[in-house]
Amino acid sequence: MKNLILIAFLFVLPILVLAQKPDDKKHDEIESYKIAYLTQKLDLSPEEAKIFWPIYNDYQKEQAELRKERGQKMISFRKMPEIDELSDSEVQALIVNDFSFKQRDLNLEKKYYARLKSNLPIKVIGKYYRAQETFKRELLSRYRNKRP
Repeated sequence: MKNLILIAFLFVLPILVLAQKPDDKKHDEIESYKIAYLTQKLDLSPEEAKIFWPIYNDYQKEQAELRKERGQKMISFRKMPEIDELSDSEVQALIVNDFSFKQRDLNLEKKYYARLKSNLPIKVIGKYYRAQETFKRELLSRYRNKRP
């Protein structure tokens, strides 16, 4: 069943990729890779998959909205030319805003952990968190190896 879903997804993916902007294309490629990676690592039963994927999709959607809001407000230190050119209160506001977004991100993660925990066995959730971490390392390694 999982293989069938993965194969169907791989056939639909090129159509979706052609309809995307270049930035969206790379994001979608990474997201597709992540879904395939999680599917393999979690080895969910069909019943577990019916529960897991909607929760995962909701989490990804909310997390993307939070990142978009953060980017729109341009509160990141990386986007500031020089800290020395800002007043003390502006620097403090940047720091406090950054804390606020980090806290909102943590609250979001706790919210979805609770949803997963109330619907799935804890070992499945543990596999998910482990797979998330190993995926990040593998993705970094994959992109490092592509660059000269």
